[in-house]
Amino acid sequence: MDSADPAVWAARPVGDRVLSVRLPLREQADEMAEFDQQLLVSGAVVVALAALGGAGLASRLSRDLRAAATIARRISQGDLDARIDHPLPPGFRHGRDEVADLATAVDTMAASLQRRLEAEQRFTADVAHELRTPLTGLHTAAELLPPSRPTELVRDRVCALRALTEDLLEVARLDADVERPDLEVHPLAALVDSMVQRGLFAGQPTDRGVRFEGVGERLVRTDARRLERILANLVGNARRHGGDPVELSVDGAVVTVRDHGPGFPEHLLREGPQRFKTGARERGQGTGLGLTIALGQAAVVGARVELANAPDGGAVAVVRLPEA
Repeated sequence: MDSADPAVWAARPVGDRVLSVRLPLREQADEMAEFDQQLLVSGAVVVALAALGGAGLASRLSRDLRAAATIARRISQGDLDARIDHPLPPGFRHGRDEVADLATAVDTMAASLQRRLEAEQRFTADVAHELRTPLTGLHTAAELLPPSRPTELVRDRVCALRALTEDLLEVARLDADVERPDLEVHPLAALVDSMVQRGLFAGQPTDRGVRFEGVGERLVRTDARRLERILANLVGNARRHGGDPVELSVDGAVVTVRDHGPGFPEHLLREGPQRFKTGARERGQGTGLGLTIALGQAAVVGARVELANAPDGGAVAVVRLPEA
């Protein structure tokens, strides 16, 4: 078959002759070539559409997973109101696929955790409120006892219980996120020095003094009353659990509280303070609420508290305040 003039030949003997027949295939060959070209173009279009569809599906799936991961991180950081189904597109929310199942599972977990934490917070607040009245009466009765060593012990324990109750109420308010700061501009070194001069840190469990040093005066925007609570808890924690001397210093917009004791336990530095857990035994006994309150009040005023151990020993708490 000549490619320039395609044809099919057929032949058979007829008597002493040969009968041959020629059928031209030019028209069929043209049709086959056109069909091959159409098949090639159609295949390319199908592959391109499939690639685009796959890329779009993969992009949507990746976007949904990234959004789910973002919400999961917010939940892990304490934002228990975050839900995956809120920021994602409707197709994801109502889909019946693995990503939708993941979103439902995470949302259910967050809702369950939120309910448990809210129940714990309500219980803490209710207990603290119920304890205030009998403790007030107990305090009054203790003041009426005749002076003696047992009376001193009773008064000391009553004061400790009242302080614990007030700390529980403060933690409950911080947990409920109802605290609102009264922000004003203050010269930080002068403000902290006035706290020291007023004896803010004198009423601690021991008679040890606090060394104060202020350099680099800087204006900060903060709530003075809440800053007092932050520093009082940090200094109280250092005096109760640390070693002499306890140092309080101001440098610019940064306040540092340092003791020379055994330092913070590693799990506290890694996981953060936990209420009713004081950490290492060598740091003594306590309720574990001081650091919790300090970090909570710092968040209210927009400050940041960093906990670390000094290279030469001792615990270090650094409070970084927003400048005015």
